[in-house]
Parts: sequence; structure tokens; C-alpha cells
Amino acid sequence: MDFETINYRLEGPVAMIGLNRPDKLNAISQQMVAELNQAMDAAEADDAVRSILLYGEGKAFSAGFDIEAGTADGDITAKRALLENDFKLIMRFWDSPKPTIAALHKYCLGSALEIAMACDITLCAENTRLGVPEVKFGSGIVALLMPWISGPKQAKELLMSGNDRVTPERALQLGLINQVSSEEELLSDALQTAHSLAILDQTAVRLTKLAINRSCDIMGLRQALLQALELDVVIETTETAESRQFNEVLAQDGLKAALAWREAQFASPES
Repeated sequence: MDFETINYRLEGPVAMIGLNRPDKLNAISQQMVAELNQAMDAAEADDAVRSILLYGEGKAFSAGFDIEAGTADGDITAKRALLENDFKLIMRFWDSPKPTIAALHKYCLGSALEIAMACDITLCAENTRLGVPEVKFGSGIVALLMPWISGPKQAKELLMSGNDRVTPERALQLGLINQVSSEEELLSDALQTAHSLAILDQTAVRLTKLAINRSCDIMGLRQALLQALELDVVIETTETAESRQFNEVLAQDGLKAALAWREAQFASPES
């Protein structure tokens, strides 16, 4: 398969999918969404593939969905379709009949963290910083998995503050990841984990995953995620005076300037 934004290769029974836009910190463009879906189709259809490992090429795992691509400004129907497409990609890793493993390094932000949470097992290099900073630039959460994994109290703290400096130790404590590795050993540790799942009875592994996922669905996970997606559509398509000014500064001077502008509007008065 000929891909432009990802790498795909087999390591024995493991399909390795590498996010490959290193010049953009592997920001997930709509082209990458399409290619990831193609790679997942191939891995799931190949009987020789018994587990799937997702990782990032270059300096970071991923900075999340590319906010410059496919924004569909002003068109609610187009925005809904875009968000639904992103949601389906994230949930592919949750729903895949084969075990999915994520290996995170340096940065795992925004919906990249949602993908990592959707994977069955997530390893993280000790130099990584994680978080979902969407509220900082007036966006919402595509797949609201975090409350189901960390609990609502912790999820509110992280998501409502837009904290994007969560350490691997904190992420491990919250259950967002499974293991912390050194930067040098991350990929080999993740590959070893993928191999350890690949050698097991595949029917037992697949049905055990399905049983866990169905338990979550019975508790309301799927319906809750779809309701949260509807609210994300509202967030992404609602314009206020504040959001309009923020976006103007963003377009003219960049994200840092826009964040500084917002902070200046509500700075504490000097005593």
C-alpha cells in the first residue's frame, strides 16, 4: 500500500502503523484519517495480523487533529460530517476485533490522546506530555472517553482546564495509560506487548475484548459518547463575540498570540 501520511509494515504477526507527518508533529489531517482507515481495513482483513501497534514517527506521537484542515467553517452539516468522521476513526481502535496498542512519546495531545485511550493497551515514554487542550481554543471533545477511564472528577479537571502538561506518572495514576517506558525502549516494549497478545488464542482474546466493550455499552458508554459528540457539534458551530475575536487573532497572529489575547482579557487586576 502506498501511503503519504502514515507508514505501514508487518513485524511478524504485528501490524505497525506509524503516523508520519513529522514536520507537523504528526497532526492528523483528513488525508491521514483516510489512510489510517485504509490501514486498519488491511490489518483487520489480514489473517496473518494478530495485533495492531500505533506509534508516531519523528519527534512526537501526535499533536492531535489538524485544526487547519477541513474546518468547514459556517457549515453545520459539513462540520457534523467532519466530526463524525473523526469520531469513527477514534472508535475504530476501541472496536477493532484485534488488540490495539499505542506507543506515545514527547507529545500526545487533543484527539491523539483520545485515540490512545481508545486503544486496548497504551505505553508512554517518560518524556511525554499528554492532555486535551481543546477548550483553550474554543473546541470540544470528539470522543469523550476520559470520564469512563479516569472518572468524572479527574476528567473535569483535565478537560475543563485544557491541561496539556500531564506527566506519564499522572496519566498512569489516572488509568489513561498502562505502562511508562524509557524513550529508548518505548517502541521495543510496545512491540513486545503486541507480540505477547499476538501469540495468545485469538478467539479468546477477541471475545474477551468484545465482552469488556459490551459491558461498557450496557453501562451507557456508546450512547453517552454520541450525546457528547452532539454537544461538540454545538461547540464547534456556535460563534460568540469572544470566539470571533479569538479566531481573528488566531488567523492573523497565530495560536500563541490568540491565547495571550484571551488571558489578557481576564487577567487579575494588580493590587
